[in-house]
Amino acid sequence: MRVSFHADYVVDLPLGHAFPMRKFVELRDILLAEGLARPDRVMEPPEAPWALLALAHGEGYLGALRDGTLDAAAIRRLGLPWSPALVRRSRRATMGTLLAARAALEDGIAGNLAGGTHHACRDHGEGYCVINDVVVAIRALRAEGRIGRAVVMDLDVHHGNGTAELLAGDPGSFTFSMHGRNNFPLRKPPSTLDVGLEDGTGDDAYLAALDAHLGGVLDAARADLCFYLAGVDVVAGDRFGRLSLTREGLRARDRRVISEARRRGLPLVVLLSGGYAATPRLTADLHAEAHRAAREAWPDLA
Repeated sequence: MRVSFHADYVVDLPLGHAFPMRKFVELRDILLAEGLARPDRVMEPPEAPWALLALAHGEGYLGALRDGTLDAAAIRRLGLPWSPALVRRSRRATMGTLLAARAALEDGIAGNLAGGTHHACRDHGEGYCVINDVVVAIRALRAEGRIGRAVVMDLDVHHGNGTAELLAGDPGSFTFSMHGRNNFPLRKPPSTLDVGLEDGTGDDAYLAALDAHLGGVLDAARADLCFYLAGVDVVAGDRFGRLSLTREGLRARDRRVISEARRRGLPLVVLLSGGYAATPRLTADLHAEAHRAAREAWPDLA
């Protein structure tokens, strides 16, 4: 399947920083090595224009981001040090989600080897999320006349607060977040449907909760396109996760979502969101599970 990636997805961070920046290039390498992606089907996104980013974010925030004038409190909230490279990375990753969404509408499924930055709110970034790529993409696709309705299937371990806030009151968007009840962020504005899980939730309880809601969400959403935030921070041992899925449970989750989208003929965009395993390589290999499931469901897109 087609995927978005650019070398600029990786930027330098201070030694010891918790964010596994190398996972993006590691994932690209895994997908190419396994034949899950081909070099000629890797889309290299340009930097998203500032006017496009304004579909989700206020000019005050975008101006400070552009000019490097975020104050110390804003940078702490973001969790990443400002740099021109970070801004460039965020703009390319946002455009990567839009390119993947367009490709999914044509092919049935596509992915961005980044994206799913669901904590970014209108007037600030937080939780390692600079720009809310999904909200930008939904509004851009509507402006282009490509979609009417969209569903956000957010299975990152953290609540999608920025997406919920930005799409609140939007009758054409259905936001579903299944997350750790007691995990970040502290304030969780309501999604269309929220399912909070207790710390330590394992495979059986997690998959039962997903099974209880997946079909109903997709029925209610009546969407033209699904954005799947396939965070791998649900797996046991994740630095920030608190849940206890095994790799087998993660694989079952991805298969359920992806095969259900295929069964319904619902175009699907696969996005990374969070993952903080012991190493960037392990984190990337967990992210690759969604692409392995996609190959099973869409073998014709090899």
